[in-house]
Amino acid sequence: MAKRQSSTSRRAVKKAAVNTVAIIGAQWGDEGKGKIVDLLSREADIIARFQGGNNAGHTVVVGGEQVILHLVPSGALHPGKTCVIGNGVVIDPGVLLDEIEALRSRGYLQGEDPLRVSERAHVIMPYHRAIDLAREKRRGAGKIGTTGRGIGPAYEDKMARVGIRVVDLMDESVLRERLAQTLEDKNSYLRTVQGEKTFDLQEVFEQYRAFGEKLRPYVSDTSHFIDDAISRGQRVLFEGAQGTMLDIDHGTYPYVTSSTTMAAGVAAGSGIAPQRIREVIGISKAYTTRVGGGPFPTELNDEVGEKLRRDGAEYGATTGRPRRCGWFDAVVVREAARLDGLTGLAVTKLDVLRGLPRIRLCVGYKLDGAPLDHPPPTVAAWDRVEPVYEEMDGWPEDISAARRLTDLPRAARSYVARLSELTGVPLAFVSVGASREATIVVNDPFG
Repeated sequence: MAKRQSSTSRRAVKKAAVNTVAIIGAQWGDEGKGKIVDLLSREADIIARFQGGNNAGHTVVVGGEQVILHLVPSGALHPGKTCVIGNGVVIDPGVLLDEIEALRSRGYLQGEDPLRVSERAHVIMPYHRAIDLAREKRRGAGKIGTTGRGIGPAYEDKMARVGIRVVDLMDESVLRERLAQTLEDKNSYLRTVQGEKTFDLQEVFEQYRAFGEKLRPYVSDTSHFIDDAISRGQRVLFEGAQGTMLDIDHGTYPYVTSSTTMAAGVAAGSGIAPQRIREVIGISKAYTTRVGGGPFPTELNDEVGEKLRRDGAEYGATTGRPRRCGWFDAVVVREAARLDGLTGLAVTKLDVLRGLPRIRLCVGYKLDGAPLDHPPPTVAAWDRVEPVYEEMDGWPEDISAARRLTDLPRAARSYVARLSELTGVPLAFVSVGASREATIVVNDPFG
């Protein structure tokens, strides 16, 4: 048997080679990915978004100023970086152009080549938003919790091969032809099935033709751009939206998003080979939150849940909806670790737990009285799941000034160590406050 390499030398070899890192949500989204992306963007050359749409919002606090991003990667807050919106993203061009303008007005996205948009990315059309809203309204009490931004219907058209891509906006004849083919069916559906207003072909054409002209300077073949950059040794950071438990295949279906939110989606949504992805950092709050409907075994509908919501400012960055709050669920994050191949764990909002005398952690489930160590496949089974808890001591101290693990109170250190133990993933970062500076760097994946 070959002699085992020491942990120190293994880390040295690994870090010398790493120039690609993916950031993945390990819960139901809203884990604080924006802050970790912002932090790692200082070391990256390129920051690439690979899936989702403007149904996600990444909030970053810089110098006491809050910046909310929906489509542009969080790396835009650092000068000299190139941000990429990959082919796996569905883009509302009006929202993107507004976001670009807002960022530029605040001094961001300056310099040469600050943003590239994939020519292969699909476009959210006005009928997608109308269909999204109409369906949710008709569901009544069975609402999924969609944001109404047209994300799902846009992905539907992509899979049905009737979608309009960014490259189509660059050619008037192609745009008119594809729009004419699609709009007749969409108008019929809106009018006869949903009882909603329809759209005029010429109006939509003119609006999106104008969008195409404004986006033209940013549009390119981002797949080859990213791949070439990796080959040159540039550092690329891949930014995901939502979280693993909202994945279309492996999440709490049907209470999921419409794209692949896991690390597996990085390759397809960016146009690179899977082997290119070297490190995968999972982001998890020190507790759990969820927006909209769907299973949530550790949810707290009491004063503790309200404290987490209040102290953690748990309101959606995109919709403003209050988030459901509950105890940390190790079953969920373990599943994310398995599905995503997590190499590091970033624990966010540890400071929000301050002041709780006892903190509970879900270490497993029981389903119909039998132990269950992984999420079940159906909502009916989720509804019968009982969380198995253990308790740990809380801490009264303010931890926002901590910059090393040893700066934390003993109880807080024990808590994050237990999260790492339960999930089987080594700690990479611990966030102790909203600002980018309020972070303990345990193991920088870029080295």
